[in-house]
Amino acid sequence: MTSQISGARPLTPSQKRLSGRQKTITTRLAITCALAFASVFANAVEEGDMAPNFTLPSIYDGKPTIDLASLRGKTVYVDFWASWCAPCLRSMPAYNELYNRYHDQGLEFVAINVDNPIEDGLDFLLDTPLDFLIPSDPDGEVTERFGVVGMPTSYLIDPTGKVRLVHMGFRDGDMEEIEAAIQEVMAE
Repeated sequence: MTSQISGARPLTPSQKRLSGRQKTITTRLAITCALAFASVFANAVEEGDMAPNFTLPSIYDGKPTIDLASLRGKTVYVDFWASWCAPCLRSMPAYNELYNRYHDQGLEFVAINVDNPIEDGLDFLLDTPLDFLIPSDPDGEVTERFGVVGMPTSYLIDPTGKVRLVHMGFRDGDMEEIEAAIQEVMAE
């Protein structure tokens, strides 16, 4: 038995075709989005991969560019962050303490700011001065090369250039895990 809603009319053949066309378009769009999303994950840098090299300008005018290859031989913690990311902003003072604790033992921190415009990142840094390297990637080229899909995302890179830890997000208790991983790499 078919129920009808009062005042409702059945679809005409052209409306049914349009509905079919919409389904086709929606399906194709969903497949395209899924493939694009999958390609980001397929290219994502994982633990055990060699870190892709990059050269980026400092977020500060007049400071030299920052080149990952120049840091070979050191333990490097690379963090992607943005001023609109609350966990990123919470992590920065903690990372600064960690950097100051281990820098003399060969640890480098590189906090890649992805803000566009750059001034958004600079505004945060005016209130929260940091001691480590802060390059800017406003076009997202390096962010894409690493396959970053969320903020913050960090990579612990050993002196040979191998990624030893990929860490997404920043929550209470994360610093203990990160510091333990840094200590382990530096002890090798």
